[in-house]
Amino acid sequence: MAEELFENEDIFTLTDEDGVETDFEVVGSCEYEGNVYFAVIPMTEGNDGDSVEYTILKAEKDENGEDIFATVDDDDEFDAVADIFEDELFSEADYGADE
Repeated sequence: MAEELFENEDIFTLTDEDGVETDFEVVGSCEYEGNVYFAVIPMTEGNDGDSVEYTILKAEKDENGEDIFATVDDDDEFDAVADIFEDELFSEADYGADE
């Protein structure tokens, strides 16, 4: 599915509803209730990756069967997926290493 499509692509371009193109970097992916989600950050000038919040996008199929990204509009679904990404992306950080 979409996970295979984006497996080797860490940076890709999305076009918003106004026709504005933005490059994004995939910082993580997960599966939840049979759907694949991606955590992405915009690749903007001056973005060091540490201070930018990520966006969660859901892999779906459009009317032609093509893989697309969609925003997650359901609050419960978004919160569940955000919790997975918080655990996955930040659980590896060792905040007590300097103690």
